[in-house]
Amino acid sequence: MSNFEKRISELMAKMNLDQMVGQMVQPERQFITPEQVKKHHIGSVLSGGGSVPGDNKPEDWIAMNDEYWAASMEADDEHLAIPIVYGVDAIHGNSNVTGAVVFPHNIGLGAAKDPEMMERIARTTAREIAVTGVEWTFAPTLAVARNSHWGRTYESYSEDPQIVTEYAPRFVRGLQSDLGEESVIGCVKHFIGDGATVHGIDQGDAQIDEEELRRLHLPPYQAAIDAGVLTVMASLNSWNGLKCHEHRYLLTDILKDELGFRGFIVSDWDGIDCLAEDFGKAVELGLNSGMDMFMVTEKWEEFIQHTKTLVNSGRIPKKRIEDAVRRILRVKFEFGLFDKPRPAERKLSKQTEIFGSKEHRDVALEAVRKSLVMLKNDDALLPLEKSTRILVAGKNANNRGHQCGGFTVNWQGAISNEEIVGGQSIWEGIQTLAPSAVLSDNLEGNEANPDQHDVAIVVIGETPYAEMLGDIRVPGLLQEYSTFPNSTPIPLDDSEVAEVYASNLYLHEMHPEDIATINNITSRGVPVVAVMLGGRPLVVEKELEASSAFVMAWLPGSEGHGVADVLFGDFDIQGKLSFSWPKYDNENWNVGDPNYNPRFPYGFGLTYDKTNN
Repeated sequence: MSNFEKRISELMAKMNLDQMVGQMVQPERQFITPEQVKKHHIGSVLSGGGSVPGDNKPEDWIAMNDEYWAASMEADDEHLAIPIVYGVDAIHGNSNVTGAVVFPHNIGLGAAKDPEMMERIARTTAREIAVTGVEWTFAPTLAVARNSHWGRTYESYSEDPQIVTEYAPRFVRGLQSDLGEESVIGCVKHFIGDGATVHGIDQGDAQIDEEELRRLHLPPYQAAIDAGVLTVMASLNSWNGLKCHEHRYLLTDILKDELGFRGFIVSDWDGIDCLAEDFGKAVELGLNSGMDMFMVTEKWEEFIQHTKTLVNSGRIPKKRIEDAVRRILRVKFEFGLFDKPRPAERKLSKQTEIFGSKEHRDVALEAVRKSLVMLKNDDALLPLEKSTRILVAGKNANNRGHQCGGFTVNWQGAISNEEIVGGQSIWEGIQTLAPSAVLSDNLEGNEANPDQHDVAIVVIGETPYAEMLGDIRVPGLLQEYSTFPNSTPIPLDDSEVAEVYASNLYLHEMHPEDIATINNITSRGVPVVAVMLGGRPLVVEKELEASSAFVMAWLPGSEGHGVADVLFGDFDIQGKLSFSWPKYDNENWNVGDPNYNPRFPYGFGLTYDKTNN
């Protein structure tokens, strides 16, 4: 990044404190106008999940970002022309935008075990982001999830850092490529230990020693930094009682100094709010930790005032501000923002027809086919013949929203076909390959009849969720953690369980309709192929026992046709578990743990030739 240091120094020599602090601020689009971007010298704006302009089409995004960009580039006696950088959570495709290609979530990609494909997925995602005039995605997530109770398990490639470390540089290179007009800025997250919290509680406390932190959770970040990732997002969790957002040892000593990271660190969504009851003190703690850009969605004007007060009073050294601004400008120069055309005039902004194109969907289709894991296949029932008389049932059989999971169109995901424009549901894919297949009227399989149906495909599993609302919190398990430093530990009591996804890992209790549908069909004499959608391994003993074959399809995204392709044998089933599969609800096993004895071990996955290799 050294080529731009002279230009950065020359620009910073012209900047006053207001202009520097403005570069460190990232409000949410709903709470700032283009006029305010200019007035306050704002460095970045973001869209949270579901926060979209106009009709949520690429043209609407281009127009919005073009306005923000133009405002940031209006120079006068009090304002410098420093281009804004716009950020989005495009974590499995540019999935906020109507008509985007939605890729499988990370947990499915981990099962595919294909680093080369990861780079193509990232490159395709970058193109779909660049088409909308946006420059920055908060991806990839490099969490090594160690507890499937966590509501973000599906954002993790594996419980084993090896897969995550192999994928990290490939994904970064795919996103950032040559830093040209078909590239975007990558942001690895969440630094660090978000997958290691006690009981898998989102934003909880990772109570592990430094040896484990370095052995399991640090290697993917080192690989991403070595690959040139431009930004890192700090994590909302704590490490042994201290929030990462105020952890100078993690953010400055390790990330910047030891690992040699020269880009900038961005906070997570209002992440400094939890550092202290007094917002000014929270700002001070965040600044002193080494954070560079602050995602303060609404209170950004307060942040600016507090920061200026802290600097003027000497509580924050001016050199800390200068370091942050230099890092932010370095990323903007490195990415070429000062030299790129305005968003409306960029290369891909004029090629919106490639958004959601067949070329892009084919990459996602390949990812779906490679991600499926077969856990059971009695009497080699799979693959099915296309002439087989098939009944299709289950709540997830014909629902593209359920296939896509969280962070799709809305923060917590979509719940219908209508919200996912493009692609196919699993049923729609089956119908294409096996025209004689029929869909159960009420999805419960009441039509099952061995005189009319040779087999039923029942698509079961979870429905969409994201982050803390996806947590599974077992009643009676308490995690003591401090919301504020030196405060009384707060237990997570049973009343909080009602606010999250479920209270245990048992699918038959979480979604009793699934086992009821399977039993309804098998009791009428029709064997069942169960296809499960979900963002984590669950205890499925009852569903396994009642089914003749069982396939885990994870959260495959918009291209449900890929599931059908595998079920009918057009492509072999090849996925291998990147997470150990539990046999009962417990602080689940991870490969390498003492007394390791899961229901299905890490790396398990049957294939159609009956091998397990």
